[in-house]
Amino acid sequence: MGTRRLNILTWPVHGSYMQYLSQVPHDFYLVRDASGSVDHTGRSGKLPWGSNVHEAPVELLESMPFDVVLFQSPSAYLQDQHCLLSQAQRNLPKIYLELDPPEGHPTDTRHVVDDPDVLLVHVSAFNELMWDSGRTPTRVIEHGVRLIQPASYQGGRDAGIVVVDHLGTRGRQSGLDVYHRVRQEVPLDLFGMASEELPGGRGEVAHQVLPSLMSSFRFFFHPVRYTGMSLSLIEAMMVGLPVVGLATTELATVIRPGHEGYIDTSIDRLVDAMRWLIGHPQDAEIMGEAARATACERFHIDRFVNDWQRALSEVTGG
Repeated sequence: MGTRRLNILTWPVHGSYMQYLSQVPHDFYLVRDASGSVDHTGRSGKLPWGSNVHEAPVELLESMPFDVVLFQSPSAYLQDQHCLLSQAQRNLPKIYLELDPPEGHPTDTRHVVDDPDVLLVHVSAFNELMWDSGRTPTRVIEHGVRLIQPASYQGGRDAGIVVVDHLGTRGRQSGLDVYHRVRQEVPLDLFGMASEELPGGRGEVAHQVLPSLMSSFRFFFHPVRYTGMSLSLIEAMMVGLPVVGLATTELATVIRPGHEGYIDTSIDRLVDAMRWLIGHPQDAEIMGEAARATACERFHIDRFVNDWQRALSEVTGG
């Protein structure tokens, strides 16, 4: 798609998503302050940032040339743009990337953006459905994933893997109680930030190492009740793991029970499914291959890049 190369200012919220977004052939400038505070961390972490990802020090923002401002959090939209950007920069084309469903009432929460001149991008149709976006135009751009270090399903471990950051403090919404209940009946290992604080927690692993780690497990378990589409779940599918999870949010449109894995609203039936996968490794491998095929078709990085190219071209008049 013949879009001119753009300078895009943004405040990344989710490092893995930002790494995939940087596959779009533009230059991304990540806001950074001296302390590396929340949403101002720049090129932080262990991710292999490309040469098109740059630092944007807060003290220099007003003097830097940008073509698009991409917001990813309420604080960036409501506060930082007024405190850190010039009037000319505030008049630039704007996109707000919403990664999550509403944290308040699930159907009657108005989005923080109320502006017909801002494009509101949701990462799933479920999220778009649940938010009250008012007069703000919306677009769904589903995730796109390309494994940094590809891995193939081995499935030798008679256990499931769970990947959730800060599960211990995120409560029922992220399925803390579901994880504890299921782990009493099925062997599970939990990975993610601060996971070592919980039973079965193994700590955080680098994003590029996660695929090979996943490959040894029999299945991927997603205990989350209410969320945006999980990138780690898609990555597990691309490795070739069958998925077991709650039949809620966008996952209900991704996993067909008995095909790519199992989804249900009954925890008891999910436990039965996990036990069956542990006892039938060859069938688990067949389901994992179906999961991989579905993920590669629906969440291909090229489709993701093209969708973002189209959105950027539209907001910039390109």
